[in-house]
Amino acid sequence: MSTMGIDPTLSLQPLLGEISGESAFTYLALARELSRKGRRIISFGIGQPDYVTPAHIREEAKKALDEGFTGYTETAGIPELRESIVYYLNSHYKADVDSSEVIVTTGAKTAIFVALASYIRPGDEVIIPDPSYYAYAQVVKLFGGKPIYVPMSFEPGYGFRLDINSIESSITSKTRMIVLNNPHNPTGAVFTRDQIESLYDIVVKYKLILVSDEIYDNFLYGNISFKSVLELPDWRSYVIYINGFSKTFSMTGWRLGYLVARREVIPKMLDLAVTIYSCAPSFAQRAGVAAIKGSWDPVNEMVKEFEKRAEILYRILSESEYIDAYKPQGAFYMFPRVSKFLSKTRMTVEDLVRRLLYDYGVLVLPGTAFPETVGLNHVRISFATKTSDIIEGSRVIVEALREIAG
Repeated sequence: MSTMGIDPTLSLQPLLGEISGESAFTYLALARELSRKGRRIISFGIGQPDYVTPAHIREEAKKALDEGFTGYTETAGIPELRESIVYYLNSHYKADVDSSEVIVTTGAKTAIFVALASYIRPGDEVIIPDPSYYAYAQVVKLFGGKPIYVPMSFEPGYGFRLDINSIESSITSKTRMIVLNNPHNPTGAVFTRDQIESLYDIVVKYKLILVSDEIYDNFLYGNISFKSVLELPDWRSYVIYINGFSKTFSMTGWRLGYLVARREVIPKMLDLAVTIYSCAPSFAQRAGVAAIKGSWDPVNEMVKEFEKRAEILYRILSESEYIDAYKPQGAFYMFPRVSKFLSKTRMTVEDLVRRLLYDYGVLVLPGTAFPETVGLNHVRISFATKTSDIIEGSRVIVEALREIAG
């Protein structure tokens, strides 16, 4: 049989057609293009702190470079960093993690990939609260699994809660895993201890795997109570834990994350990890040790400032009759509902986002960037930007919706 005319480099793995990239970056690119053309853009789009990595962390990385610490390390991470991670987890959550249960990764995204790739089989169903961080579903689909989105409940003035009953009713014989993100992106919710314990009871009852991404665990506001899954009884039998350095220490570009799992599965996860990335950057790992073991004053100051910003954002957006705002409890996002505005104007949330960007110079992200259906009536606003821009930008949003609807 002739194969003339067929380009083999275009015959991609079919499951790649099932996944999509992070649409948030599409809107960020549009904003940057407008900025290059001289437009002033106030961006509520990016999910990274606007603080520079603290000086003592940067200094340790420089020291590592000056000492020539630039080669490969153990795939699991240098012992000093894994021991520092264990110290952090055990002192914060009274856990009993051992360094043999930790793998250092190139950011939390890689930890997500390794965790899900290690367990998802073709046909498996994975329950993901809706809205959610986009990456979870993409990895599930890449390995032939099926994301099952369970809408979270929304209450104006309060925000979002897990719908525990709906989660349990969504479980089938094909359900393999539940993915949890707490504190939550994109809503800024922090799930109560009762919700976490009830969810865990379901996991144990149906013998499921719980992948818990807790990368925002230090961004907590208003004396909110936070329960880590590492505090749950017999967590090793059911839990894969994910965290990282990007948010807490403002180290997004350093690409440093980690996962925790029972030691029996770590060797095969390491086989997968070394195949993907060999090891995390050596000097970044040294910086990670300094981040955990050094002063936490910069972290505490940043979190206090973010709490003030959340209050400002809530106060201004609450002035609009078209925005159902609430005070975020954690992370650095609000996911307000704008259904009244969309209903009156017959616009989609994507229409609104583009109108705000091109006509008013303010970037927010459409809720549809955080699948599946809840986001059709919401936008995500990140308050990880300077306070003066939050004041100005949120006032522009309120005025813009009034003008457009009027």
